[in-house]
Amino acid sequence: MIPTRAIFVVITSVVIAAPAPSQQNRVAELTVASKVYQRGRRVWVYTPADYPAVCKPDCDLIVAFDGADYQTDIPLPAILDSLISAGKIRPAVAVLVDNAESAARLSDLANSKRFVTFVGDELVPWAQRRWNVSRDPHRAIITGSSAGGLAALYLGLARPDLFGNVLAQSAALWRGNEGSNGAPYEWLTGQYAAASKKNVRVFLDVGALETRGTMGGVGPSILDANRRLRVVLKSKAYDFEYTEVPGGQHSPESWRPRLPIGLVALQRR
Repeated sequence: MIPTRAIFVVITSVVIAAPAPSQQNRVAELTVASKVYQRGRRVWVYTPADYPAVCKPDCDLIVAFDGADYQTDIPLPAILDSLISAGKIRPAVAVLVDNAESAARLSDLANSKRFVTFVGDELVPWAQRRWNVSRDPHRAIITGSSAGGLAALYLGLARPDLFGNVLAQSAALWRGNEGSNGAPYEWLTGQYAAASKKNVRVFLDVGALETRGTMGGVGPSILDANRRLRVVLKSKAYDFEYTEVPGGQHSPESWRPRLPIGLVALQRR
């Protein structure tokens, strides 16, 4: 279990050897039919080396947002290869969701009920039908950074029956409901405060330098918004780990070394 922490901690990067080329993953680009969106949605699916033999009786499931970025700037498939090869985590199948850019991205990730419905009612069942993954929510991780971290936290609150673990980096918790850029801010934090505690573990980190107010200084900073969610999680007795990363900024360079640490922490029993 993840210990609850309301302190500022620094965890060194997980140092692991790269797997041999013959042990590396496969990543397939696929389309998920969606009635919610009335169109196909692009995803990339990672399967570990030696799949399906390695997934007996089954593998863990990871769903990550901003799927294109999680193959380049934050190379999740390579990270999983290394962690699995080193025995740091159990083998996992990962679904990397394409969230496009700009307004289209925010219409998915910024507190969108429609997107939560797509992930919960269409994407996860689609993955469960096609790959040998566990149905146990405590063996499923939902992850993302910035708006993707916000969406991961929303899924954890809305669908704890599917996702028992949330890994959110620099979550854009300042946003209002359904992508609103104006007050009232921090809508999702209010939802966590109002709802009963869910059986979900949370790994939350934010850069110590993310102090600039959003919307030109009118809105709260990402650091302050994450601090307020930390207070709510603690008051609700959530199983969570919170880190303010010294020197951390709102960028893949800060998120990339922290991602494997979060994956290991959430899989730890």
